[in-house]
Amino acid sequence: EVQLVESGGGLVQPGGSLRLSCAASGFTFSRYAMAWVRQAPGKGLEWVSAISEGGDRLRYADSVRGRFTISRDDAKNTLYLQMDSLSPEDTAVYYCAKDLDYGTRGQGTQVTVSS
Repeated sequence: EVQLVESGGGLVQPGGSLRLSCAASGFTFSRYAMAWVRQAPGKGLEWVSAISEGGDRLRYADSVRGRFTISRDDAKNTLYLQMDSLSPEDTAVYYCAKDLDYGTRGQGTQVTVSS
């Protein structure tokens, strides 16, 4: 059974940083491309970033490119999202999932950017 557990969210001021983590289990993590998606209040699911199997190809939504960095540690079965220069528009619940299979996402972690 695929299990993805996100953590690291919280309340941060505009311009601040957070690092999200996603612990994976129940599948061979290293063999899958992974993604981060988010859902802001009252809005649909938005794709944020993805990383290939092996970690050599990274993709970002235009809204986060240059501010967010996705990475993975296959030895720890963990996916990360470093978020810098956060703005109120980044407020959302953040989920990790197998890339292109967002039904596998975990319970999410809340990120709130507010002064």
